[in-house]
Amino acid sequence: MTGHDYVTEADRELEETYEEPMALAAYVDRIFENPTIASHASKYLLEAIEAAGTRTVVEEGEEKERYRFFDDPHNDGEHAILGNTEVLNGFVDDLRSIAAGRAKDEKIIWFEGPTATGKSELKRCLVNGLREYSKTPEGRRYTIEWNVATAETSDRSLSYGVDPTAGDDQNWYQSPVQSHPLSVFPEQVRSQVLADLNEQLEDHVPVRVDTELDPFSREAYDFLEERYRREGSEELFSAIADSEHLRVKNYVVDIGQGVGVLHSEDEGRPKERLVGSWMHGMLQELDSRGRKNPQAFSYDGVLSQGNGVLTIVEDAAQHADLLQKLLNVPDEQSVKLDKGIGMDVDTQLLIISNPDLEAQLNQHADRNGMDPLKALKRRLDKHRFGYLTNLSLESELIRRELTNETEVWEADSYDELEERIREPVRATIKGQDGETRMREFAPHAIEAAALYAVVTRLDEEDLPNGLDLVDKALIYDQGYLQEGDTRREKDEFDFDDDGHDGDHGIPVTYTRDTLAELLQTERDRHHADLAVEDVVMPRDVLNAMAEGMANAPVFSTGERSEFENRVVPVKNYIFDRQESDVIEAIMHEKRVDEETVGEYVEQVYAWETDEPLYNDRGEQVEPDPLKMKLFEIEHLGRFSEDEYQGNLPRESVRNFRREKVITSLNRHAWEHRDEDFSVADVDLTAIPVIKSVLESHDWDDVSRTFEDFDPRQWDDPPSGTETASVKESTIDTLVSEFDYSEASAELTSRHVMGQVSYRWD
Repeated sequence: MTGHDYVTEADRELEETYEEPMALAAYVDRIFENPTIASHASKYLLEAIEAAGTRTVVEEGEEKERYRFFDDPHNDGEHAILGNTEVLNGFVDDLRSIAAGRAKDEKIIWFEGPTATGKSELKRCLVNGLREYSKTPEGRRYTIEWNVATAETSDRSLSYGVDPTAGDDQNWYQSPVQSHPLSVFPEQVRSQVLADLNEQLEDHVPVRVDTELDPFSREAYDFLEERYRREGSEELFSAIADSEHLRVKNYVVDIGQGVGVLHSEDEGRPKERLVGSWMHGMLQELDSRGRKNPQAFSYDGVLSQGNGVLTIVEDAAQHADLLQKLLNVPDEQSVKLDKGIGMDVDTQLLIISNPDLEAQLNQHADRNGMDPLKALKRRLDKHRFGYLTNLSLESELIRRELTNETEVWEADSYDELEERIREPVRATIKGQDGETRMREFAPHAIEAAALYAVVTRLDEEDLPNGLDLVDKALIYDQGYLQEGDTRREKDEFDFDDDGHDGDHGIPVTYTRDTLAELLQTERDRHHADLAVEDVVMPRDVLNAMAEGMANAPVFSTGERSEFENRVVPVKNYIFDRQESDVIEAIMHEKRVDEETVGEYVEQVYAWETDEPLYNDRGEQVEPDPLKMKLFEIEHLGRFSEDEYQGNLPRESVRNFRREKVITSLNRHAWEHRDEDFSVADVDLTAIPVIKSVLESHDWDDVSRTFEDFDPRQWDDPPSGTETASVKESTIDTLVSEFDYSEASAELTSRHVMGQVSYRWD
């Protein structure tokens, strides 16, 4: 594309975003065609969230529907809120009640949680989502603008000192607080418009516009009303609302225009932070008829900027003095610029804080009914963000912190997520010698960091017998625990729903800083042909995280001791994952193909059923006892000759075939089979024992397949030996099929063989 093409593309985008101003009557016609553009603040925010749709996720071992809005889809996921789906769903449920005027009208929504739990991302995600939604036809947002220059007969004007004879466009002034266009109508007429509009709504949340004109717009309205009344106009409202004086203008929602954000560093008196401040120089220039003129007010307070959509108080503990001033805003929907000048407000109030705000609110709790903060606490609707307790989400978050990846992970199965969890991270850095080089977090290194962080966040008080915290982490991420051929679903475990999972633990900022330092630290390992000094292994990550706690002020003494003790089961699990990679690489060319497995399953069904069974070629399957026996002994490795009488299975084998193969088959496919049903129609990986045959092996398989293999020779195997050929093919497979680099494949396989050699005999 040329520079001109880019400019044209920008023109096209802005053309689709903005509209020409319209007359008030045209706007009313428009809202009957598309009622969502007239929505009040809480309803508008709800519609923006719902418009993005939902997707299904697994968190804490349970399937949940998640609003895609919180994945920051319009911004390519840059500020997605990872996890906390149940908390966000509770927020949307409350928002729905507020929008409908049910029970929670007076509530101020409060998001609380420890540092690095996604609260700041919430603010950015809301701003991004509302901005982009306001650019869509359904999400258009409108306000009003005034021009009284054509009706002026004196020096009094809304022009802030601009020459009233200047060009027409210079005399149009937008409502500084995004007043709703329907607020121009007298209350009785406005009520009729809304009644007619809500009659045609299918939505259960009616549109409500209870606010009057803002003081700035009221000044213009009163001036025009006085002017045309003196002239004796018979159609007074039509004269005031004529398109030469009043226009409806669309605007894009953003910070300062529909979204007000009060940051922790913002200063000023409470009224300044809430609604703005008087401009004293302007008061002298404007005729205020004995009172302060709203034209001389700077509407830069958080409520003024957020009027119409959303008001956010960030790091609310820094503005605790302001919270009590907000008490009556939700239910009275008004604030005062000054004693004689009030302003109606329509905004959804939302405050964000760390746990320190709660400590401030509870400082008088022991006074019971005399607590001066009781009224404030009653109005706060608390939603608590916790640390992530899903391995996949924490892995995604760490990768985001270390790289520029912003894509939100979505997968059709956990196998897809598992692949992403184990993936390496590679980055180009500049070394101490000034040379740039490629550094690598080996496969499973990010997984190790994520799992360790998650394990420190889990409550061990509710662990069932036989499980450790790693098992609990896996259940939370997958929704089940696979133990050999047995799959146990999350609901089979009695975890405490009111436990303390996610309340504390290693924050992602500590993990990020530790990994970033490892990335820059020169390694001291060397190998003749490989740059293994540029590889960070999972054990390097875990050791650095555990050892670094001693000097990290973010952890208390008790936390350091507790978290350091939890690293061992994580190391064991990660080693098992590395070991599995190496075994599968060794056995890569020896895997059983699906055709052989399918034939075995057909044989089992033919053996069990009294009805004829046909394969996908239309041939009737006759059970072959010898074929089944050989498969079970050689490929499954579960049985010996002693468990058969000749070729006929004894009871243990018969039970295995019925319970592990037939019963585990996808019930839906089996129960809905027709006359042409064959095993070829079924996903064999739905059967855990078959999945094991297709995808996993053990050292017995290796020993049986490579009789002269010796792991003790792995580091430097003699040429011409079976160990040398196995190592060569294993390294090649780890690189080509498992996304290892040659260096990380060498280091990982050495580590695994070093442990295996002790028990090989």
